[in-house]
Amino acid sequence: MKKLINDPRNVVREMLEGLADLTPDLALLDTEDVALRAGSPPPAERPVAVISGGGDGHEPAHAGYVGSGMLSAAVTGDVFTSPSSDAVLAAIRATAGPAGALLIVKNYTGDRLNFGIAAELARAQGIPVELVVVADDVALAGVVAPERRRGIAGTVLVHKIAGAAAAAGLPLTEVAQSARSAAARVGTMGVALGACTVPTAGKRGFTLGEREIELGLGIHGEKGVERGEIRPADELVEHIISRIADECRLKAGDRVALLVNGLGATPPQELAIVARHALASLRQRGIAVERAWSGDFLTALEMPGCSLSVLKLETGDLQFLDAPAGAPAWPGAGHIPANRSVVAAPATVADDRTEMHAGALDSGLRGIVMAIADALEAAEARLTDLDSRAGDGDLGASMVRGAQAIRALPASAWSSPSRAITEISSALRRAIAGSSGPFYAIALARAGRYLAQRPTLGAEDWVEALELAVSAVSEAGGAKPGDRTMLDALEPAVRSLRSTVGLPAEKRCLLAADAAKQGAEATASMSPRLGRASYLGERAIGMPDAGAAAVAIWLQAIAEARESV
Repeated sequence: MKKLINDPRNVVREMLEGLADLTPDLALLDTEDVALRAGSPPPAERPVAVISGGGDGHEPAHAGYVGSGMLSAAVTGDVFTSPSSDAVLAAIRATAGPAGALLIVKNYTGDRLNFGIAAELARAQGIPVELVVVADDVALAGVVAPERRRGIAGTVLVHKIAGAAAAAGLPLTEVAQSARSAAARVGTMGVALGACTVPTAGKRGFTLGEREIELGLGIHGEKGVERGEIRPADELVEHIISRIADECRLKAGDRVALLVNGLGATPPQELAIVARHALASLRQRGIAVERAWSGDFLTALEMPGCSLSVLKLETGDLQFLDAPAGAPAWPGAGHIPANRSVVAAPATVADDRTEMHAGALDSGLRGIVMAIADALEAAEARLTDLDSRAGDGDLGASMVRGAQAIRALPASAWSSPSRAITEISSALRRAIAGSSGPFYAIALARAGRYLAQRPTLGAEDWVEALELAVSAVSEAGGAKPGDRTMLDALEPAVRSLRSTVGLPAEKRCLLAADAAKQGAEATASMSPRLGRASYLGERAIGMPDAGAAAVAIWLQAIAEARESV
């Protein structure tokens, strides 16, 4: 891996600091990776705050769109990883006044969870909050349900419309409706000529042959919906425009805006060639292209390739798209000529230029939890490899961050079992962004509340707590056994524990760990139905799910720790 970085763990903050150093009207929160407008007016005078964000690696998104007429704040997580709910909440509290805040969220589980949690927390504090989800990836038509499509580069156009609506003084409901309407009318599809390298993974997410490309990919370094042969740019663009036109039901007489987006390593030369045929293809269909932009707007690190976004225009859209914006990454109004202008060159010129449990703490609990931390740290490479095959490769690093957060808990956190479980929940929520942190946090929070209600704790109380935790994961993510998720390891473990009542605790733990391991291994033959792996469909089959493998690892650690007690 060759990158102009220092420590891979510090890339997010150092990137934001560099951007703030270069941008006069940009400020950073001191305790969170949040970029916001400098010199905001008093809360009572603030218009609706428009907030977005996501993982790092998409520059200039999202911090590059902070400025007058666009975003009030942008929240940045680790590379390709959702920011935490605490960071999002901090952004809301720092920028919203009585007019409230609009959160614009790309349709990924981690983003929806963390922005959704932050919205609920802000509402509980009296701040009006609306949330708009962008799911513009037309390549996933027929692969997943429309509501599960990814949010990709079309989100930038939603940022612009919502930001201008807020700057015009519209109330929160109307700003949200403007964003929601735009999100429903934009379609995007991408093509990649190669993979990118996530700094913490240290290697490319996939390998392509010399003449292979990936069509219909997302923005997190994952594979596309299909792999094919490289074709001339015009043919690829025609294929993409056709898919967008079909999915967005574009017809002759429609008016649109076009966004030609580089994925990070595509030179302006190639983007201009792509834009050339995209404009021609739309016009040949009788569709008027009123505005167009070309450049890097929402990238995937150094991935070579591009995406095309087409927004079907309605009354009022151009007013918002043309409105001035002070965001450093927004290129301007996007006015284009109705036709290419070509003039004859002079003949002589040849150039062309909770509630806490009060009982006594089991003396072995802390040791068991530390054994889990040891096991997850030891499995980092394996989990990174598994996750890289069907996702973004961040699970190994996420589990290590979780282990480190557990080790850092104060002695007071271990004063009772219920308090320990609840404190671990909070620590994981803060340490692990993306999907894993919220899932484990929700699960442990529910388990901790149950344990706190028990006057004394026996083996079956712990089994009941685990079952409640598993239910919480299922409810939060909408998954069920067979969907190729962590539940495929958790559910067999619970069934094993329920069926082995009467056996010694050590034996029951070993049998449960074995059941989880078998469940995790079985995911290798399952077609994924949820999460990023679902975007690959049958192509994800052959390797076990990384989240299920992580469950098997920590359950095995519990079993071995129980044996040694």
